[in-house]
Amino acid sequence: MVNASPDSLNADSIVNGVDEALTRARLMLAQGANGIDLGGQGSTDAATVVGWETEWARLADIVPALAELGVPLSVDTWRPQVARRAIEAGATVLNAADGMQTDTMWEVVAEYDVPIVLPFLSGPNPREMQHVTVDPIDALIDFFDGRLKVAEQFGVRHRCIIDPGTGFAPSNWAWQDRYEYQKIVYSNLDQLRRWNLPLYIALPWKDTPQHWELMEIVLRQQPEYGRVHYPDQVRALERTLGVGQAGRA
Repeated sequence: MVNASPDSLNADSIVNGVDEALTRARLMLAQGANGIDLGGQGSTDAATVVGWETEWARLADIVPALAELGVPLSVDTWRPQVARRAIEAGATVLNAADGMQTDTMWEVVAEYDVPIVLPFLSGPNPREMQHVTVDPIDALIDFFDGRLKVAEQFGVRHRCIIDPGTGFAPSNWAWQDRYEYQKIVYSNLDQLRRWNLPLYIALPWKDTPQHWELMEIVLRQQPEYGRVHYPDQVRALERTLGVGQAGRA
């Protein structure tokens, strides 16, 4: 993960300009990443929301520079203006942080032949999330059933990659409650394979016993893709568990 916004919770991922972005990206690739995920707007409570013009200004020079590395490059945004410009500048994957909940985003995707990371959101964007009060798996299935029907209408269902959205959270969600929610989701990833589409997980990165437990649960189920801050830690745990390596950005 490369963050061109200044307010990521993971300080190691924050870059300022092309040179720092390239240094960060090359380090991640050397540590075992297969691709790079790039964002220009933070999605946490600590992030300041800026206009799409500012978000794109943070990315405009970085996208083509990272595209030159010749590896998959996803752009993480909920703004169609940014998505369109990033793809035209060399991004190869749309990490759709709005959960593809507007026709405008689907129109952008339909215009370009790129995969779509489709995350579950309990709100219109990652900054306006509500707590899930029903069974988490039921909520995920209902959401993706609805989004994939729209994807079919735009002819892009086959490009979708399912993300249970565990990298996003409502404000003031106590960690213990979030941990228990994620454990339920991660322990039931097989239920999200009903659509015969790849899975994408925002993997835990903090160094606590509970985060490592969640990481192990995920890796044992071998999702096709994952977003990580420290690829070397993920690769090391995969070797310890004896599971195959999936794509990590």
